[in-house]
Amino acid sequence: QVQLVESGGGLVQAGGSLRLSCAASGSILRINTMGWYRQAPGKQRDLIAAITGGSTNYADSVKGRFTISRDNAKNTVYLQMNSLKPEDTAVYYCNVRGIYYSTYGASDFGSWGQGTQVTVSS
Repeated sequence: QVQLVESGGGLVQAGGSLRLSCAASGSILRINTMGWYRQAPGKQRDLIAAITGGSTNYADSVKGRFTISRDNAKNTVYLQMNSLKPEDTAVYYCNVRGIYYSTYGASDFGSWGQGTQVTVSS
């Protein structure tokens, strides 16, 4: 299986910045897509940024403020969050999809990080 470990959440004032990291480990053959989701209390989990190869996509709510990037050598995805707003407060989850070596050979995987809390105070 493939495990993800997130880091970088915390409390920040409005207008501030945070950088989230998510490192994947395990018998990874190839990573296809890496993404960041967030879930606010009482709301569904939404995709906010994704990167596939060199192509990136962002939700309108974060476009121009957040930047997703990846380090293929480290199997790590980052989310640089600038100009944070109170409405960005949520638990942030990374998601990684690709192919790994399983008992049965090469198999697809999709894994979630444990989630990290981001709180933006006004």
